[in-house]
Amino acid sequence: MIRIKDIAAEANVSEGTVDRVIHNRGGVSKKTEEKVKNILQKRNFSLNPVASALAMQKKHKISVLIPEYNNRDIFWKSPCLGILKAMEDIQSLGVKVDIFKFNQYNPNSYSYTFRKLIKTNPSAVILVPMFFKETRTIVNTLERSDIKYMFLNIELDGFEKSIFIGQDSYKAGFIAGKLMHLSLPENGYFLIIQSKHNIGDNNAISKRIVGFKDYFKSNKIDATITYLNLENLNDLKNTKKQLEYFLDKNPNINGLFIPSSRISNIVECLSKNKIKQLKMIGFDNTPQNIEYLKKGDISFLISQKPYDQGYEAIRIMKDFLINNKQPLNKHFLPIEILLKENVVGNEISQW
Repeated sequence: MIRIKDIAAEANVSEGTVDRVIHNRGGVSKKTEEKVKNILQKRNFSLNPVASALAMQKKHKISVLIPEYNNRDIFWKSPCLGILKAMEDIQSLGVKVDIFKFNQYNPNSYSYTFRKLIKTNPSAVILVPMFFKETRTIVNTLERSDIKYMFLNIELDGFEKSIFIGQDSYKAGFIAGKLMHLSLPENGYFLIIQSKHNIGDNNAISKRIVGFKDYFKSNKIDATITYLNLENLNDLKNTKKQLEYFLDKNPNINGLFIPSSRISNIVECLSKNKIKQLKMIGFDNTPQNIEYLKKGDISFLISQKPYDQGYEAIRIMKDFLINNKQPLNKHFLPIEILLKENVVGNEISQW
């Protein structure tokens, strides 16, 4: 008796791909689908009705590869909470969700955790592509196995089959530039602050910076923009020392743009006098950021709705696995501008 395993071997595809073709679940290229169907016909393959019914009741597994978080570095808690809520909502539909956490500062941790993840035979994978080179290897593994995957929060170029959910980072940076200009219409001397581990691999940060600069360029607005790359934003002692030295050497700076969720760390390192002299724009409604926004120390926060990102990512993958609903290539969430006058009611209660 011919088996699915035999069909997969002859077609040089995974058993999961053959299963998708047999049950019309989608997620297979036209060329591969036709190849498998030809072999099925040639081998006179027919489904056992009982086995088919059991297969249709088969549980799906969504695996999530996401950074760890702690009280100082809390951003990734929010999408995790969204994922957990979505897990509750879909558990009765036969979809299991597993979360695998890695150290966001260590590419080896990222790769090692993925190797643990892939051994669990997921039906679909949602990942935060923190490191480009390692992500290329991960994506090659997923594509060889015909596993649908989605990038969460960070959009990377050069991955044609990827799905993305998150913020339009370029547009968010452009909006930040406009907010900065409206706050300081004349004599703009702006400092962009980022940590060294974000430079290069984090495409979201890079696109925000490009968008910020492009606002002034496209509107032909004179602005002096400089950069400060800090070693480790969690090391407040050294951050304070480097920041004070740089600002003392550049007394004309009147605006700070922090294209990450770590603006609260920067505020903690500034004197009260410096805070009064500076307009500051950052990202994300973490509890620490919200506290400084309410005080007026931060001028604006741009929320990328991380909780919604986690929740919607699971929902989209569920629709694909159960209903064969093909997801869009890009799912951009609304860009929300927070200031102290409208932040009440916009906190994430699940923090």
